Amino acid sequence: IVGAMLITYVGLIAAVNWIFTSIFGISFTGVLGYVFAPIAWIMGIPSNEIVRAGSVMGTKVAANEFVAMLDFMKMIPHMSHKTVGIVSAFLVSFANFSSIGIILGTVQAINNEKASELAKVGLKVLLVATMGSVLTGTIVGLFL
Repeated sequence: IVGAMLITYVGLIAAVNWIFTSIFGISFTGVLGYVFAPIAWIMGIPSNEIVRAGSVMGTKVAANEFVAMLDFMKMIPHMSHKTVGIVSAFLVSFANFSSIGIILGTVQAINNEKASELAKVGLKVLLVATMGSVLTGTIVGLFL
């Protein structure tokens, strides 16, 4: 179940990126960069790097940390040490839609009743987990 869901999310993000680029001229991850840019700035990332860092952060939330880390590896040589530290700390958590889906699928296989209860609070779980990732990255940024 986990492997199938991860492959599905990676393919879905690639398809959505292609559609966005074809229609709007900017990828979905590029849009996520602008959405997460204010959060990146609040976390202490330098202003000239917030959109690129936000793109990686948004990719992580929309897809998973593995996909985001693959994108981030290409950006590391062009970013400051502070940004690399903050974004790296942000990426090492399971705060993303695919993890919530994996958890729901696993709980459903065990107990269908509990899965429906969890599904009702799934987005709240994602929000709180993302806030934890933001807090972790912010604290790391204080020491860099």
